[in-house]
Amino acid sequence: MQDWNAYLENMMGRVGELTALSPELGQGLQTFRGAVEAPGHLPAKMHSLIALAVAVTTRCDGCIATHARAAAENGATKEELAETLTVAVALNAGAAVAYSARVMDAFSAFSDGK
Repeated sequence: MQDWNAYLENMMGRVGELTALSPELGQGLQTFRGAVEAPGHLPAKMHSLIALAVAVTTRCDGCIATHARAAAENGATKEELAETLTVAVALNAGAAVAYSARVMDAFSAFSDGK
């Protein structure tokens, strides 16, 4: 596996370089981050767990590092994490089934229904 602390530090440094070159991007990211971290109907821990499920489904290591740290800081337990990841796995399987139906449809279009 990897050193997630080092990965996160390196990634954030590179993102900092990018946003220095593109301040508009930095402002946009801050806006999104504010929306994710803003208190609302769901507690911060739930926001972090939802973000981790999305990070898994989008296969984003940077998101995994960022939101795993936030989940830990917000008091998530390993049991809550496991339940969250179970949902992410189930959704990925469901998406694979739905897209398999699309493949069947595309194949039929290209094979004259054979």
